[in-house]
Amino acid sequence: MLPQTVVPGVHLLPFEIGQVYLWEWDGGLTVVDTGIAGSADAILKAIQALGRQPSDVSDIIVTHFHDDHRGGAAELAERTGAPVLAHWADAPVIRGEMPGLPPILLDFERPIFEAVTPLVPPAPFVPNVREVDDHQTTAGGGVFVSVPGHTPGSLALHLPALGVLFTGDTIAFHGEQAILGVFNIDRAEAIRSLRKQAALAFETACFGHGAPIVRGAGSQIRALAASM
Repeated sequence: MLPQTVVPGVHLLPFEIGQVYLWEWDGGLTVVDTGIAGSADAILKAIQALGRQPSDVSDIIVTHFHDDHRGGAAELAERTGAPVLAHWADAPVIRGEMPGLPPILLDFERPIFEAVTPLVPPAPFVPNVREVDDHQTTAGGGVFVSVPGHTPGSLALHLPALGVLFTGDTIAFHGEQAILGVFNIDRAEAIRSLRKQAALAFETACFGHGAPIVRGAGSQIRALAASM
């Protein structure tokens, strides 16, 4: 599976459920989310397809604790030596110290949840997780944005220099438009987090589910936020 370039320096690796992003920056490589358990091989092959090596991975960011985003994190960390970064509120779940809160499903979400859940195997726990918080920066100059509501510790990652926003599952793309992400633990808080992201400056949005918006993402997401 070859990575797909979203914009120069940002690449998408789509899976049947969820997707992984590779962000190349000066001297380093950041992995954003890690797919379901067993995804590490495909991620490493994608890294090699970019002409990079596992040792080039500087950090592995898990946007939230759901199994389709943290599934490959433990193996990928072991094989690259890179640290796993997650919000402090979700890190205990990723380490296996506590269970994750279940979503509060809307009626239309129930059949989707019931269809998808059996396809996602339990994620191995990640013993060592570096906890981060709102406004902290990554080695490559990305800025973490705390966006609770989907999970207590959902994270977005903003790349001001590239005009790119990784939203995790707080926002998705479906039916040729951006939508509020589904399966939230707190819908009202998720809407507040959507508005927080809409206030940022970005042109490209990379979602946990659905095709990225390469151009005009900021205006689309601002319109979405204004409608809610």
